[in-house]
Amino acid sequence: MRGLRADIVLPVLLIVGTLLTALGFVLAFTTAPLVYGAEASEPALINGQWVTNRLLLSQKIFYFHMPVAVVSFAALTFTAIFGVLFLVRRDRIWDTRGRVATEVALVFIMMTMVSGELWERFEWGVWWTWEPRLTTYFILTLLVIGYFILRTAIDDPERRAVYASALGILAFIDAPISLMITRLVPSGVHPVIFRTDSGLSPDMLIPLLLSLAGFICIALALYRLRVREQLLRERLDVLQEMLED
Repeated sequence: MRGLRADIVLPVLLIVGTLLTALGFVLAFTTAPLVYGAEASEPALINGQWVTNRLLLSQKIFYFHMPVAVVSFAALTFTAIFGVLFLVRRDRIWDTRGRVATEVALVFIMMTMVSGELWERFEWGVWWTWEPRLTTYFILTLLVIGYFILRTAIDDPERRAVYASALGILAFIDAPISLMITRLVPSGVHPVIFRTDSGLSPDMLIPLLLSLAGFICIALALYRLRVREQLLRERLDVLQEMLED
C-alpha cells in the first residue's frame, strides 16, 4: 500500500518539479540582475546608468549549475546510506536502492560537469583548470563511473553488492570535501554562495531556490520510477526461475 501511494505521487512530483524548475529559469532571465564582469573598454549607458564593466549573461548558467550539483551530492548521500544498510543487513533491496541512487547521482553529475564546462568557457575563457573545486568534483565523477564499471566486472551478486557498497560510501566521502573545498582552500575562482552576509540578493536567491526545489522533485521521481522498474524486473526473474524449475 505504501509503495502504491508513492507511485501515485510520482506524476505530481514530476509536474511540480518541472514547473518549479521552469519558474526558476524564467525568473533567472527576467528578474535576477546581471552580474558585473571584467572592465569594459569604454563606459556604456544602459537603462539610464553608466556601466564600466561588462554584464555577464553567461552567469545565468549558475541557476542551473548550482542546483544540479547540490542534487548530485544529495543522491550520493543516499548511495552511502543504502550501502551501509546493505553491509549491515545483507538484504538485496538495499543494494538495488543504492545502485539506483547512484544512477540518479550520475545523471546530475553529468549535468553538473556539462554546465560547469560551459561556465568555465564563458566566464574564465578556458575549458578546464585544475582548481580545487573542479579537481575534487572530477575525482568524484571518476569514482561514480568506477562504481558502475565495478558492477559490470563482478559476476557474483553478493561480492558485487559488497564491493559496490564500499565504493559508493567512498564516493560519498568525496562529496562534502568537494562541497566545502572553497571554504577550506579559497581559490578566488569559485564563490561561496551561502554566507552569513547574504551573498545573494533576494531576486537572485529566489530563482536559485526554486530551481533547486524543482530538481529535487525530479530526482525523487526518477529514483522512485527506477526502483519500481528494478523491483518488478527482479520479481519477474524470480518467477521465471520458479517456472523453469
